[in-house]
Amino acid sequence: MSAAGKGNAYLEQVVAQQAVLEDDLKARRGAAAPAAVALAVSPPARRERASGGADSRRSTPGPVDVRITGFWRWKNVLVPPNAFVVHTRRGREKPLHIGLGVSFRFNPAIDSFLVVPGATQTILINAYCICRELQGVLVQGYVQWIIQDFGIAYRKLDFGDPEDPMRLVNLQLREQAEAAIKDKVATMGVGDVLSDKQPIIEELTARLRAVAEGADDSDQGLGLRIVTVQIKEAVVSSSRLWENLQKPYRAEQGQIARLAELQAEEAIAQREMATERLKETQRLEYERELAELRARNEASQFDTEAAERLRRTQREHDDARAVVELETESTRHALRMERERHAEEAETGRLRIDREQQLKRLELDGELDLARSRARSDHERAVLELERVGMRAEIDNRQSAASLQAKLIGLLPEIMAKLPKPEELRTVTINGGDRTTVSGLLAELAIVIGTLRSAVAADRPDTH
Repeated sequence: MSAAGKGNAYLEQVVAQQAVLEDDLKARRGAAAPAAVALAVSPPARRERASGGADSRRSTPGPVDVRITGFWRWKNVLVPPNAFVVHTRRGREKPLHIGLGVSFRFNPAIDSFLVVPGATQTILINAYCICRELQGVLVQGYVQWIIQDFGIAYRKLDFGDPEDPMRLVNLQLREQAEAAIKDKVATMGVGDVLSDKQPIIEELTARLRAVAEGADDSDQGLGLRIVTVQIKEAVVSSSRLWENLQKPYRAEQGQIARLAELQAEEAIAQREMATERLKETQRLEYERELAELRARNEASQFDTEAAERLRRTQREHDDARAVVELETESTRHALRMERERHAEEAETGRLRIDREQQLKRLELDGELDLARSRARSDHERAVLELERVGMRAEIDNRQSAASLQAKLIGLLPEIMAKLPKPEELRTVTINGGDRTTVSGLLAELAIVIGTLRSAVAADRPDTH
């Protein structure tokens, strides 16, 4: 499909957006009754019948919310603070009240008033122009204006539309703006219109201000003030021309993009080759270092194995020599131990014999010493006994015979208990002594003790 068959999609989109914007700028109000903002009040009788003679409170239809209160001839008009109002009376050349947000008393029989919005107004402009190359161009812009002197504006402009008092004024200003844009675009080329919109803005601003505000602050203006003038879009109507106008730039940008791609590909290719060369160089260097490392490792391993084999051979020789020396030393040690064992056995036998002889001599000496000690102890006991007996005898000699006999009788059980059990009975006859005297009694006791000692000596075994 050709470019002409496709249509200018951008132009269609701009026009659709303009229509949406115009619809958004319109006041959203319900259907209004067909009545003028400038009220011509009916006769009092009719007003009374309509209102029933009572106080009425209502708002007038239109974009400005004007409230009217009171009844019949005594009414009040309440104007919002952002609306211009002019109040006139029959028979009066000048208005009674004029200004912004002025409320007043109102007599329907002889008065009338006009209320106009005082806010900034926006006019959307779609100017279908023919440029110097005889090509259609859509110029889209907007103009914002405001009432500067309502005393001049209400006399020169028509605000009588009950739905939108500003509609006729906006239409007049829009027609003048479109005419100014078309005149300016007719002297410009397509490229100038699309690239530089400032000449169009300046021309449009100058013409609208000359109409709305007058020249050199004279009273020839309309009592309005142009706030701002802007050009939003400038679109070529022909889709084929639009495509042709875009082709050089698009081709240039495509060329730049392609050259950038080529440069990027060339840089990438050079970088890849440099990277590959670096990788190959690093790989070769790595392989060379690896080969050198393997050679060093193999040489070191060979040296280690040779040294290990030499060490093992030397160790085997040393172990064999050590085994021989150990065996020789073991043999010598065994012979030496055998000789020492024989010497120890001979010495042990000699020592055993000497010890036995010493033991025998010690036993003989011990028995002799024991016998001697026993003899000495017996002798000493006998001597002590004799001394004791002598002392007792001496004591008894000093005592009477009756006391001696009483003591002797008292000691007889003890003497009998200490005597050994007789294995044989021997009778000793003591004669010739006088038992009545101490000396006779001691003589008999000495005979008895001697007999007992002899018996004991006869019963003791011979130690020799």
